[in-house]
Amino acid sequence: MLLSDSETPLDDIEYLARSEHRVTTLEAVAAAPQSRAALQELTGASRSTIGRTLREFEARYWVRRDRSRYEATPLGAFVVSGLQDLLERIETERTLREGWQWLPAEVSDVIVEMGADAVVTVARADDPYRPVNRFVSLLSETERFRFVGADQALLEPCKDELRRRIVDGMTTEIIDPPAVARHILSTYPDHCAGPLESEYLAVLLHDDLPAYGLCLFDERIGLCGYNADNGTVQVFIDTDAPTAREWAESTYEARRRDARPLEADALEQ
Repeated sequence: MLLSDSETPLDDIEYLARSEHRVTTLEAVAAAPQSRAALQELTGASRSTIGRTLREFEARYWVRRDRSRYEATPLGAFVVSGLQDLLERIETERTLREGWQWLPAEVSDVIVEMGADAVVTVARADDPYRPVNRFVSLLSETERFRFVGADQALLEPCKDELRRRIVDGMTTEIIDPPAVARHILSTYPDHCAGPLESEYLAVLLHDDLPAYGLCLFDERIGLCGYNADNGTVQVFIDTDAPTAREWAESTYEARRRDARPLEADALEQ
């Protein structure tokens, strides 16, 4: 069977995508030679369907038959490799899509680099604290915590847990705008006393911080995005991807270099 010269690459993509068993079949023969019976069992497709699929693949020179088994040609293996890359990209996009609108464009490349393994936690109408709860679960597992951001909407709802962890020995460093530090200290003076008097909390001040929150835990880094209209946390994305970790460390240290200790600022002004 010969394919029409008028067919385009999109026609081949459409052919593969129309039935899930076609992708599974091509991936299977690329991994190892397969019999028709094995492909039937693997895909759940009928004998006739597998037969048609293999004939189509042969017409495209994606597979060849060796006695009773089918194996991928170099062309077929090339297609599988590209297809797997595409599927991974789409999986990443679907993972990140829901929380995308709540994070600024300046971190869009970093978010994509987080990949499909990132955990994306988005606030719901019936569970507005989902992102905060995800943050608390990571906080409970870390021995060193660092945060930089222009808003305390992520930290304030869990101030009791944060205070307890600091007093219990979690090394913590927070980079705040002066206005946020003044608000926290004036609103919760007794609450802040213990952590500030301990050796485990350092608060630094910075006048120009990002419009997102950046968290660094022992094993993971997290980004939180806010609703600009009401200041609530709408999404928390965390990952242990090395590239994201490298970016987070660099971003944090760049802000830290220009920050000043809490004691050096006239908070009462």
